[in-house]
Formats: sequence, C-alpha cells, structure tokens
Amino acid sequence: VQLQASGGGLVQAGGSLRLSCADSGHTFWLYYMGWFRQAPGKEREFVAAISWNPGLTSYADSVKGRFTISRDNTKNTVYLQMNSLKSEDTAVYFCAATKSGYYVDQVNTYDYWGQGTQVTVSS
Repeated sequence: VQLQASGGGLVQAGGSLRLSCADSGHTFWLYYMGWFRQAPGKEREFVAAISWNPGLTSYADSVKGRFTISRDNTKNTVYLQMNSLKSEDTAVYFCAATKSGYYVDQVNTYDYWGQGTQVTVSS
C-alpha cells in the first residue's frame, strides 16, 4: 500500500475542497480507509472513515454534515469532500489504511499513511 494524498489548498471560509488519496498498490479494496488531520501544536485527530465496500461511513462530530467520505475501488482512490469549511478545519490532512474494521477512529488502528496535504481556511 502506497498512499498519495492531494487536493489541499487555500480556501475562504464557507468554501469547499475535495481531497483525494490514491493507492498505487493492488489491494486497495481490502482496506478500510480513513482521513485524519493535524493542526499545528495539536494531536492528529480522526475526521472520517469508510469501509471496504463503501457501505459504512463514520465521521467526527466536528465535521458531520459538512464532510463526505467516499471511495472508488476501481480507481484505488478515497475522497473527502469538504463543504462549509471553517477556519478551525485548517490542518494537514492525512489518509490512512487498515485491514481492521474496529476502532477506525483511532490513529493506532492504521497501518499505512499518506504524506499529508495542507488545507488552509481563511476567515
């Protein structure tokens, strides 16, 4: 599994961004995928996760109703659509992969991580 995140950038509050995370491997469909974020001086925190077949999703309360996680197993890619962005969403966003379907909101559950993409929301 080799994850490459992209799509970050600078956006005004209230705007939208879509992050992508592509896996160059051949077993993407085996992995539960998650998005996490880390703001300066803060710990990495859970944002969203999606099951192997995209039937189950979970979200942090802080993004529920604004962010949507999805995946396309034919393209080995997971997405994070972020709408109604707020300044507090500013962080480096990481995608991650795990074969486990338990504790998917925990950093330690994930075995593989992408390099991160910066999202900056200006107020």
